Amino acid sequence: MTDPAAAVAALEARAEIVRTPCGAGSMVWHLWGEGAPLALLHGGYGSWTHWFRNIEPLARRFRLLVPDLPGLGDSDRPPEPYSAASIAEIVGAGLASLLGTGASVDIVGFSFGGLIGGHIAAAMGARVRKLILVGAGGLGMPRRASIELVNWRDYPDQAAQREVHRENLAILMLADPRRIDDLTIHLQTRNAERARTRSRPLSRAATLLTALPQVTARLHGIWGELDITARGTLDEHRRLLRSFQPEATFAAIPGAGHWVQYEEPESFHRALLAALED
Repeated sequence: MTDPAAAVAALEARAEIVRTPCGAGSMVWHLWGEGAPLALLHGGYGSWTHWFRNIEPLARRFRLLVPDLPGLGDSDRPPEPYSAASIAEIVGAGLASLLGTGASVDIVGFSFGGLIGGHIAAAMGARVRKLILVGAGGLGMPRRASIELVNWRDYPDQAAQREVHRENLAILMLADPRRIDDLTIHLQTRNAERARTRSRPLSRAATLLTALPQVTARLHGIWGELDITARGTLDEHRRLLRSFQPEATFAAIPGAGHWVQYEEPESFHRALLAALED
């Protein structure tokens, strides 16, 4: 198997890197492919690498605009105090500058990125054609499963930290722990090490519910069937999205956990393309 760090570096080397303002610093965007613009917004405590297994297939059809959200990955921190709305304002301004005057975009937001994407879609109006929420936070849905992650910083030994990251991936991100390989742990480790924005409290607040009534983009949902953040509530999630847009589609990907686009990329791509073509 290719060294995980080398595989990430090779994919990143094929991207066009663009920076847009973020407070006193900048946020980093990675651009791949040609075609209609498609923005991929990653999850909390993550980076563009949450889309590692999706970029090459999607770049064959779309112009991918993939940021590191403020205070995550290689992007600088957002000004404090920050909120989902203030972070979305930064990301939305960067996205608009990349698109140029009058161009429209489809937004795919995973977890925390779904919350941010909803606020962006509300603010940008008709410039956003489709909003696809992927295991999105910010919906205020009560959880039926306890999610208690282990603090990897409590373990000074690198080998012990690696096992903690493996454990956390199994708790929250992937349904099948056998799929947690060296690449998965590498992505998780690098993302956790660089995370400075505390996205989890923002995702637990129900602020996406205040944004969705203002969204004019066509709404779709994709969740992992075994997503622990939605255990036992997938039907409620489906009904909630359809309460805003009765025609909203909702796909539950069999065998996938929260990080659905990584664990079941081919099934995810089929569902995503169906939503984009709907």
